[in-house]
Order: sequence, then structure tokens, then C-alpha cells
Amino acid sequence: MTQIRDTSREMRIDPDSFAGGYFRNAVYRHWDPYEDISEELLQQDRQRLIDSDIDFEQFEAFRASVAKFGAGEEAVTEDLAPLMLTLEDINDQMFVSSQIYEEAKHTQFFDRYWRTVINPVAEAKEWEVTAPTDQRYFPEEYIELFDRTEEAMHRLLEEDTPENRAKAFCHYHLVVESVLAQTGYYGLQATFSDAGPDDWGEEADTEDIYLDGLIEGITRIRSDEGRHVGFGMHKVQHLIAEEGVDPDIVQGILTDLLPLVAGTVQTEFDTGADPAPLIEYAQEKLSKRIEIITDADAELPPVEELVKIEGADDPAPADD
Repeated sequence: MTQIRDTSREMRIDPDSFAGGYFRNAVYRHWDPYEDISEELLQQDRQRLIDSDIDFEQFEAFRASVAKFGAGEEAVTEDLAPLMLTLEDINDQMFVSSQIYEEAKHTQFFDRYWRTVINPVAEAKEWEVTAPTDQRYFPEEYIELFDRTEEAMHRLLEEDTPENRAKAFCHYHLVVESVLAQTGYYGLQATFSDAGPDDWGEEADTEDIYLDGLIEGITRIRSDEGRHVGFGMHKVQHLIAEEGVDPDIVQGILTDLLPLVAGTVQTEFDTGADPAPLIEYAQEKLSKRIEIITDADAELPPVEELVKIEGADDPAPADD
């Protein structure tokens, strides 16, 4: 029989722990990527794109964005494994297990969107049908960002220190999930819905193409990622306040990665809109994260606030 690593606890889990509360939130907000995003909604997206006057360059930029999201979700599904192996607390382990499952769900959604919407639209428009893994869709900055994230995670298996844990959380939870993903959602929401921020979408030639299936999918995904971001922020805040991690190390990692985020979003949504609002949005998100995690007394915002996109609907619970 496998020995329990932590013999100090009386019961198996602590329902009042931070991670335990987030795990319960994950159970409550569970959604099914096969059922909760209806086939009819995706077919509607497909037909709207076919009927639209979107040109090849705009469509190529759009599917590049979808490809980046899909590849990112696949990468983080893989890269969380070292963290799962190094965490000792069962409550943390349970939460991260739910996070890996959710990243896998997100990967499935973007794969399904490519099969159901992207490829059929390309065929109908008589454009080249491409794979979501085509390397043309991934700029150097994007590749470097995920390579660094993978390195930071795998470093935990070689040298599990408070500093290396902080760096891993910064790479994954605070930059990839919080800043990069949220900035991408900001652009998608503004470009392909009527609820997004006007300062980006108003200049885009595709602003009148409303892709309700895509927006429903990323809204569900954002409801998951609010927990992921909050968990990472909580952990980094604890490592600084209780484990002696120098906040300058954390801030240095975050600011060092920002140019890679900016280089990635610079290529997003090439539909006639100025990318500056996206980059400014990323900088603002990063500044807010740094301000909270470096203040031991700062309270984390609610999950919904962590993934809020100005002008957009809040992520819906699974039983809406």
C-alpha cells in the first residue's frame, strides 16, 4: 500500500482551505465541451463566416488566433504535470488535478472549433485548408514564451525551491493564463461580439461578424481560468510573504516576459485595427497582478473579477 506523504493531518482534505474552496468552485462550474457548446451554435458561426465578406488575409489572421489558443491550451495541459508532482498538500493536488482536466477540455474545444468551423469555411471559400499545428501561426515570441514556461515547470523536478516555485507560477499562471490569454480574449470579444470593448473592435473590418459559438466557448473557458489565475496569485503571494521569496525576483520574471506577450499579440487579429490597445491591456493586467501579489495584506479579487473583460458579460456558471 502506498504510504500517505503527509501524516500530520487527521482528515484527508481541508474543506476550508483556499485550494479546497477553488476545487469546489470547479465542481460547481463544471461544463461539458461536447454538450454545453451546441453543434447548432458552431454551425451558425460557420455559416456567418461563409456568408461574410471576410477576405483571405483577415481569415488567416483569425485562424492564426484560434491556432495559438489551441496550441497554448495543449501546452499547458502537458506542462502542469511537474507542478502536480511537487505539491505536497492534498488540497493543492486536488485543485491542480481539476486544472489539468480543464486545460484538456479547453484543448478539445479549440480542436472542435477548427474541425467544425475553420476548415469548412476555408473549403467553402476555396481557400487553403490548413492544420492548427501549422508553424506559420506561431511567431518566435510565442514559441519562446512557451519554451520558457516549460523550462520553468520542469526545473521543479530538478530543484524544488520556493524561488523556482514562484518562477513556475509566474510563467504559467500569471503570464500565460492571466496576461496572454486574457489579452487574446479581449481581442476576440471585441472583434466578434457586440459586448466587447469598443476601442479595439471599432476599427476592425470584421466587427460585424458575430461568432456566438466562439464567444460562448471562451466565456466558459474564462470561468475556469479565473480559478487558475487566482490559485497562482495566492501561491506567489504566500511564497513572498511566508517563504522569503524576493518580490524583485517575481517582478523581474513578469516584466521580462511582457515583451514576449507583446510580440505575440502584435500579430493577433490583423483586421485593420491598431494593436496598441491589446498591448496596453496586457500591461495593465500585469501591473494589477504585481500590485496584488507583492502586498501580503491584499485580498485576491473574486474569480469572476480575475477574468472580467470590460464591456463583456461575466463568465456564466455551469448551471445557467
